Amino acid sequence: MTEVFETIRFTADVVAVTPAGDVLLIERGWAPFEGCWALPGGHVDPGETSREAAARELAEETGVQVALEDLVLVGVYDAPKRDPRGRYVTVAYAVTVPAETTAHAGDDAAAVRWVPLDAPGVELAFDHGRIVCDAWRQLSQPGVYGEVSS
Repeated sequence: MTEVFETIRFTADVVAVTPAGDVLLIERGWAPFEGCWALPGGHVDPGETSREAAARELAEETGVQVALEDLVLVGVYDAPKRDPRGRYVTVAYAVTVPAETTAHAGDDAAAVRWVPLDAPGVELAFDHGRIVCDAWRQLSQPGVYGEVSS
């Protein structure tokens, strides 16, 4: 029997929301899903935790700075075909930011925008729609992250 090895890449994504329930999205500037909306995130660098990568990627792509301790685990997403480039495992975090938080496109983001968490018709790249739904469920539970009004 021949062993098969698979290259697995490690990433982190962030669901940044305001108290009013708006989520921060980036327009992807690179393939795959170039021009599509997605959560801020990216590769975990050597020597870095997924939480550190999440905070770094959020800052690089949107200019939004958050404290590591404010990032709360949403979940681990490891479906084999979640990314067309190959096997990517991501750790997703949620963070509530002040209502007046401004963001600007940076790094590999072509644009940024705030959209309501429950906005119908906003299709996201990868499995980011599922990640946002999971974060929304957790954010809606009083005492889990703090309350988000809708």
